[in-house]
Amino acid sequence: MEIKRPSDSITTMTNIVMPNDTNIVGNLFGGTLMQWMDICGALAAARHSRNVCVTASVNNISFAKPIHLGETVTLISRVVRAFNTSMEVYIEVYAEDVRVGQKRLCNDAYFTYVAMDSDYKTVKVPAIQPLSDDEKGLFELSLLRRQLKLLMAEKIQLRDAPELKKQMEDWLKNSG
Repeated sequence: MEIKRPSDSITTMTNIVMPNDTNIVGNLFGGTLMQWMDICGALAAARHSRNVCVTASVNNISFAKPIHLGETVTLISRVVRAFNTSMEVYIEVYAEDVRVGQKRLCNDAYFTYVAMDSDYKTVKVPAIQPLSDDEKGLFELSLLRRQLKLLMAEKIQLRDAPELKKQMEDWLKNSG
């Protein structure tokens, strides 16, 4: 099976916040942003797997910085780790007032997608080979997030997640 770099799947999408995209105070609806993130992430997953991809889960989207009417929104997504048939995609969201030319990071999140063939059956996806320190960091943390999701869904026991168990033991040791 082919091995790819995270940079092979980078997808960039830009939108402008129009009046119908905003709430009563003139900020981008959270649901609209989530939709844009899902589309951008699915495109990165599809580029990586060369298949249609469906959303399996979303990790923690918070709306700490509002995005205002008239600003442009640039989303950047890339596959950070591939498992058997699923991929974790990291998505960053930047807002920009084009009159000023200053971009700011407003949101980021991890989405998980599953690759499907033309009969809508899951298919194996190419592995990821991280090379840079940033890629390696995202790659390693992805396994912990996956194990935590499986643990919380009661699909595995902590003994089946040795990396997560070690991390939890380290956190407990260092906290007190």
